[in-house]
Amino acid sequence: MKFATKAIRQGQQPDPTTGAVIPPVYQSATFVFKGIGQPSSFEYSRSANPTRTAYETCLASLEEAAHGLAFSSGMAAVDAVLSMLRPGERVVSSRNIYGGTLRLFEEVYKPRDISFVYVDGTRPEAFDEALAEGGGARLVWIETPANPLLQLVDVAAVAGIAHARGALLVSDNTFPSPYFQRPLTQGADIVLHSTTKYVSGHSDVIGGAVLVNDAQLHERIKFYQNAAGAVPGAWDCWLSLRGLKTLAVRMCQHEANALAVARFLESHAAPTEVIYPGLASHPQHELARRQMDGFGGLVTFRLPGGREQASRFVDRLKIFLFAESLGGVESLVCHPVTMSHATMSPEECLKIGITEGTLRLSVGIEDADDLIADLEQALA
Repeated sequence: MKFATKAIRQGQQPDPTTGAVIPPVYQSATFVFKGIGQPSSFEYSRSANPTRTAYETCLASLEEAAHGLAFSSGMAAVDAVLSMLRPGERVVSSRNIYGGTLRLFEEVYKPRDISFVYVDGTRPEAFDEALAEGGGARLVWIETPANPLLQLVDVAAVAGIAHARGALLVSDNTFPSPYFQRPLTQGADIVLHSTTKYVSGHSDVIGGAVLVNDAQLHERIKFYQNAAGAVPGAWDCWLSLRGLKTLAVRMCQHEANALAVARFLESHAAPTEVIYPGLASHPQHELARRQMDGFGGLVTFRLPGGREQASRFVDRLKIFLFAESLGGVESLVCHPVTMSHATMSPEECLKIGITEGTLRLSVGIEDADDLIADLEQALA
């Protein structure tokens, strides 16, 4: 099956009892045993639930993964991967990552004697240098395209470096979704998502996921999933599974609109820089063409007047909503310094290139002409 077919068919057979075309919501905490020591296929919904299994199966197929595990949030998925680390171990990470991930690294795992080294993710050799200088690492962590400046990491190149140094490569694939990028096929060992974003696609459910091919990795993370219990409920899984059905058509429209918006902004006099992998001006445009099947729905740009100008711009928008998150059908605008990266000081943000005038657009699937008109009147 090809992508759009898998999104609708994998893990979603008609209900064997009623013939229902759509898998039901198994809103049950527990399941009847056949007898003492004889559990049925499902025992307790923290461990497994039929609706969750259908969702995990479908999402794994889209990432071309052997195994999928769903979590109650993207951060719960990140935590599950980090749970494999032991005191004294090390992580080499690209410098530009989601602020919540950085907070978990620095405020939760660093006090547990896990060390983190941050490198320029656009330079594969930077990972090799950090691994060589520090005596290796347990994990190499990347996010590509990165939040919010959309830098790319060469997945295949970094995978080769990580494996040569005995490390596992973890790739956050939230921004492109599996429709535009599948890092496991390029050498990554673990892929994770905030499924709140494009996977679910309607801004109505919080979730996360971890996808792997290796059976031992799957068993280890699955053990933590059950032991810690940060699992989504059946209704959340059903909503996310519904989102997957339209992922292909949504991502096509997100990309078409984002490219139109990026071209408009690039032609406008107000922004000092427009960042979108689909523009020839993006310094890694050719890598994006080689590594991805499309350029995604996120556009970042800078206004020279800092927070004051950004605030005036945001206040004038009528269709774009000023809100956290991304990946929904509606268009959103985010001010990273005070939102996605608020755990960092403005000075720390500036060091990695996030200015007070930086704005990130999550371009939805509304009519592109309406979106451009909204931006034009707000910039006027």
